[in-house]
Amino acid sequence: MNEIIEKSYFSEKVVKMVVKAPDIAKARKPGHFVIVRACENGERIPLTIADADTRAGSITLVVQDIGPSTHIICGLEVGQQLTDVVGPLGRATDIKKVGTVVCCGGGVGVAPLLPIIKAMKQAGNRVISVLAARNKSLIILEEEVAKWSDEVIIMTDDGSYGSKGLVTQGVENVLNRETVDEVVTIGPAVMMKFVAALTARYNVPTICSLNTIMVDGTGMCGACRVTVGGKMRFVCVDGPEFDASLVDFDEMLLRMRAYN
Repeated sequence: MNEIIEKSYFSEKVVKMVVKAPDIAKARKPGHFVIVRACENGERIPLTIADADTRAGSITLVVQDIGPSTHIICGLEVGQQLTDVVGPLGRATDIKKVGTVVCCGGGVGVAPLLPIIKAMKQAGNRVISVLAARNKSLIILEEEVAKWSDEVIIMTDDGSYGSKGLVTQGVENVLNRETVDEVVTIGPAVMMKFVAALTARYNVPTICSLNTIMVDGTGMCGACRVTVGGKMRFVCVDGPEFDASLVDFDEMLLRMRAYN
């Protein structure tokens, strides 16, 4: 159980893993995540399920090597096992036909965005996907996103691929040219903060998927708490998705520096 059956690299520090997890594959919906431990003494790492194959009984995870625990996970090879894969956790994305949906993702945030893009398209929406990263090498899952999108817009900080600029510029270009009924944003917290500020000016409903510090994933530890609409919420059980216009991003960013 929890055996790694496929492994590939998007870049030197970003790894795609297909893991055997039949029960999770059957129950998972877009927006769900799992808590992963690489070894007995490893940290509990929350990872959104990027894809699932019920016939193969597997789930797909995208892991960025940014610390000791994720370094261990990324170092595992095909045939080895993760000690724990617990889930599906969180609330699934509310998928419905609304019209035109802009889905914008930054860096590895494109991985959890992909199943939402797919589900939004299957629900009958026109889907415009905006993918952003610092440079071309950090753009991931472009082909998979394109399969389920009516249009894909690429933004890179250095202009090495697509258009030069930030994700907000790509989103604003769409908002200026046509009516958008909903925006979904997943990526670094600061990116989601500015996407939320942008869409608020255009009065477009926006959903964000938060990536706070998380320990147990069941709402008991309180590490993932955020303020949404003036009330305390736990990302692991009340989210991870919230109305972006109601999230106190400044408080969230401050709390995410707890281990600095």
